[in-house]
Amino acid sequence: MPLPSPLSEPALLLDEVRVRRNLDRMTRRAAAAGVRLRPHFKTHQSHAVGRWFREAGVEAITVSSLAMAEYFVDDGWHDITLAFPFHPGMQGRVEALAQRAAFGIVLADAAALEGVRFSAPLDVWLKIDVGSHRTGLDPDDVDGLRALAASVAGRGDVRLRGLLAHAGHSYAARDTGEILAVHEQTLMLLGRLREDLAGCGPLEISVGDTPTCSIAESFSGASEIRPGNFAFYDLMQWQIGSCDAEDIAVAMACPVVARHPARGELVVHGGAVHFSKDALALDGERVFGLAVNPAPDGWGELQRDVRLVRLSQEHGIVSAPADVIARTRPGDPLLFLPVHSCLTADAMGRYRTLAGESIGMMGRGHRAS
Repeated sequence: MPLPSPLSEPALLLDEVRVRRNLDRMTRRAAAAGVRLRPHFKTHQSHAVGRWFREAGVEAITVSSLAMAEYFVDDGWHDITLAFPFHPGMQGRVEALAQRAAFGIVLADAAALEGVRFSAPLDVWLKIDVGSHRTGLDPDDVDGLRALAASVAGRGDVRLRGLLAHAGHSYAARDTGEILAVHEQTLMLLGRLREDLAGCGPLEISVGDTPTCSIAESFSGASEIRPGNFAFYDLMQWQIGSCDAEDIAVAMACPVVARHPARGELVVHGGAVHFSKDALALDGERVFGLAVNPAPDGWGELQRDVRLVRLSQEHGIVSAPADVIARTRPGDPLLFLPVHSCLTADAMGRYRTLAGESIGMMGRGHRAS
């Protein structure tokens, strides 16, 4: 196991083989379906990992912030969609990015472009709320959508690219049948809207959430898919059936700091500032991570009875069987698969590969890759 000895603080391990395997599977799925793969880079946020995507033939990417767009355009990515709602305060940085790359923005509010004119050409996607109810334009307001689409299409400084959606409610599914139902409903809704807006020019459809993109074989009517979490996967995806545990490509190594045999618990250095506070319900218990057995080439099977059950800022409380506690000593590392790999990676800001290499991420001063 490529860990510093002793392990002084939590480390986020990254299995390059699993990442590349996940990437290969998704690129083949997109090619077979005849859609563009525009993966969301908010999951890994790393120049080095992004280059693995480029090696796999990916040319277009999705980001979730202006800083992320700037970080990746600096590494040679020149077809970028910012899948976060535009507002007028973004104008200057968006224009600068549009001078360096083919750049797209999304609208979640019809008023967001009022009084805004761009000096560099860019694409505009209309963000449609297909059921997650986080944000987006109401698909039932066809007259309002038609007026907005006509307004954008009639401008000379932007191009109306199409309809964009994220079916985030697929994460509430509990089996592949429910995931596919969300997928089919999303494509049907967007297809109907495109017909309703046919007078506004040819419109593409962009969809993308890891559950549906991992399960569906067909993306009828869509031009591109934008999954992100698939690169790493996590326990949330495993629980709903998007992946197998063997597909999860990141694991948190946390040193044990105390043992409490009387209450069946261990304490590790690994808290909310490392994992985030996303949790899942497992066997009626709230769980923030599940242990995996260490292996010479990384990690192996899940230890479902060794669970991260409580978090404070730096501390993690682990429920474990008596025999595990008896053979564990302070300083020993425990490995946990995270519930939400995107937030865990963002919190950690750096990876350690199984070859022992340290890989940096954007943020915190844009540390070098």
